[in-house]
Amino acid sequence: MSAPLSVYTLLGEEKIHQLVDHFYEEVERTPDLRKLYPKDLEPARQRLYWFLLHVFGGPATYLEKRGHPMLRRRHFQWAIDPEMRDRWLGCMGKALDQIPMEAEAREAMSTYFYRAAQHMVNRHPPEGG
Repeated sequence: MSAPLSVYTLLGEEKIHQLVDHFYEEVERTPDLRKLYPKDLEPARQRLYWFLLHVFGGPATYLEKRGHPMLRRRHFQWAIDPEMRDRWLGCMGKALDQIPMEAEAREAMSTYFYRAAQHMVNRHPPEGG
């Protein structure tokens, strides 16, 4: 039995780059999410691209340039509640819809994005509210 192929192997760098581009196009159309980003999105695009390459089995450029991801710690300065998580996931879902890929890759990416987004939640609505 052979090991499953990595998402990086299934998609390649170009499709991951396209995913990042489509994601940030969606962010631009989502005012509540867009306000969390700086005016110039290019540095964020580059970091997400490096991060996704790393996470999905490609080059470790992110680790070399930025160190350990520490996602929750790096994002804690922003109030991320379940609603904001869902907006982020919506943008990423629309971006995923734009990239032709095998079901195996789509499932792996969707699962990862859901878990990562859930982990970023650092604010919760009040009980009963």
